[in-house]
Amino acid sequence: MTKKTHDLKRIRTTPLDAVIIGTGAYMPERILTNDELSTMVATSNEWIESRTGIRERRIASPEQASSDLGAEAARRALANARVQADEIDMIVVATITPDMGLPNTGCLIQQKIGAHNAFCFDIEAACSGFVYALEIASQFISNGTVKTALVLGAEKISCITDWKDRSLCVLFGDGAGAAVVQARPAGTGGVIHTIMRSDGRLGDLLMLPGGGSRHPASHDTVSHGLHYMKMDGREVFKHAVTCMTSVAKDVLTACGLKVEDLKLIIPHQANMRIVKAIGDRLGGKPEQYFVNLDKYGNTSAASVIVALDEASRKNHLKKGDLVLLVAFGGGFTWCASIVEWCHG
Repeated sequence: MTKKTHDLKRIRTTPLDAVIIGTGAYMPERILTNDELSTMVATSNEWIESRTGIRERRIASPEQASSDLGAEAARRALANARVQADEIDMIVVATITPDMGLPNTGCLIQQKIGAHNAFCFDIEAACSGFVYALEIASQFISNGTVKTALVLGAEKISCITDWKDRSLCVLFGDGAGAAVVQARPAGTGGVIHTIMRSDGRLGDLLMLPGGGSRHPASHDTVSHGLHYMKMDGREVFKHAVTCMTSVAKDVLTACGLKVEDLKLIIPHQANMRIVKAIGDRLGGKPEQYFVNLDKYGNTSAASVIVALDEASRKNHLKKGDLVLLVAFGGGFTWCASIVEWCHG
């Protein structure tokens, strides 16, 4: 475990640090177990759990949209941070399932929680979304533009899932997480360094073809199932392991750290076999890897922040601990961030 006296390379040279001062998460009430799923498609609890590590996932109600999930996660994060909604200067939402084309999901969450002093926008980096959004907010904070930001990952993946496709429907669930990020004097901690990467040449391996300007919604696109995710699972698995391992090693090297310096590693919660493969290549002890995908499945952009919130609330972190966040998603996008924990 790393104390604040560790000789950590401070990559940022700005007079302000971006510090996570509160987190929150909201998972829908409905639990869809593997056994129930096996009545919908040809599968079984044993088959799903042995290949993914997932036992159940949460499914939003028909009345709930991503902004509803995100707004509740935001309220919990604000309460945890002891910050009022009108103190928020910026809202950035990572999502691949916005409520609608416009307005953006950030504006809808702003309205729901009363954060009327914030400017708002969404980003789309699939499962890497929260880490991307956290770094964007950190840059605004570090350069003095923003004092307090609300960063969210909010997804209703069930609405873009083909529940007849066994290879996909067993993997995903709905949920949202949020972090309140605030400016502090340099040297306090917070987001130390982030590396973000992409490779659009591989975009067709994980995609949502319908609903955009390429294939606008029509009877044809609906009848051909273009509004559901499409994935080449074998190739995605291979690239996810390689890319997350590589970027994790790179961010550790940039910060002058070793795996043993980390208190926790929070990987994107996609598949237990991916997490184990990364662990084999990156190293570290099993207890350093925080996993909750057995309960929630893959919640895309919400995955990392939901896990971080749970780790915090279960007292796995204390001030001065170092956390590695690492994710991979469609695009392809992948990223890793070192965070020095200052909350609690």
